[in-house]
Amino acid sequence: MNLLYINWNINPEIVNILGLPIKYYGLLFLTGLVLSLNILKRIYKKEGLSSQAHEALFSYALIGILVGARLGHCFFYDFDYYSQHPLEIFLPIQKGPDGVYHFTGFAGLASHGGGIGLVIMLLIYARKYSIPFMTVLDAIAIVLPLGGTFIRLANLMNSEIIGIPTDVPWAFIFRQVDDLPRHPAQLYEAISYFIIFLSVYFIYRKNIFKIGKGFYFGISILLIFIMRILIEFIKVDQVEFEHGMSLNMGQLLSIPFVLLGLFFMIKSILEKGKVKTT
Repeated sequence: MNLLYINWNINPEIVNILGLPIKYYGLLFLTGLVLSLNILKRIYKKEGLSSQAHEALFSYALIGILVGARLGHCFFYDFDYYSQHPLEIFLPIQKGPDGVYHFTGFAGLASHGGGIGLVIMLLIYARKYSIPFMTVLDAIAIVLPLGGTFIRLANLMNSEIIGIPTDVPWAFIFRQVDDLPRHPAQLYEAISYFIIFLSVYFIYRKNIFKIGKGFYFGISILLIFIMRILIEFIKVDQVEFEHGMSLNMGQLLSIPFVLLGLFFMIKSILEKGKVKTT
């Protein structure tokens, strides 16, 4: 019976060099970031923004995403543990049963925290390079779902954020978890985000809609977090306190982003309408 399903037993670690592991998660994370920045280079050129500003963007985005995602995980999902082990929030180590700290990498990043951290760093970045904040947000939002695609592929390689048991023909058996066929929820999200990226980028390139600032930021986060809410229904709860909740933490944290996206979409359309009438 199991032969009908996809047996998934990938080692998250690609290679270990002198005790330092190179993992799929970090490689895919950086790949998504680099590809996004290359596409942003074209967007910056089209929008008349300087190459100097584009080159500086990598550092700001990386710091915002990593710090925000890490803090988001520690505070939103596992505060009880990290409040007792604050050193492990900022360092890629964990205390073992022997009482000795071991290098583990950062085992826990939350996309909602990463989004908040990114926005904060982009605000600093926009002021530093004298670029309108909404111009920066719109540019970043176009490639944001592409970055999300690679993060979810990284989760797939780690056999984490798995789906609930199912009997669909394309079910995955995550051998590092158990022997049950499950929804590949990470793959669902990766595919969804990639389709969102292609759609938003196509709208931008073809200039299909005549809209004001904030439209691309609005439509991107609206679609991303709607899909996040829907796919969460077939995911296994990430932490114990989510058991029995009507909406889990990922869904609750997504609702403000959906509302924010809807607000910016409507606002940009109304602002463009005012310009035309005047």
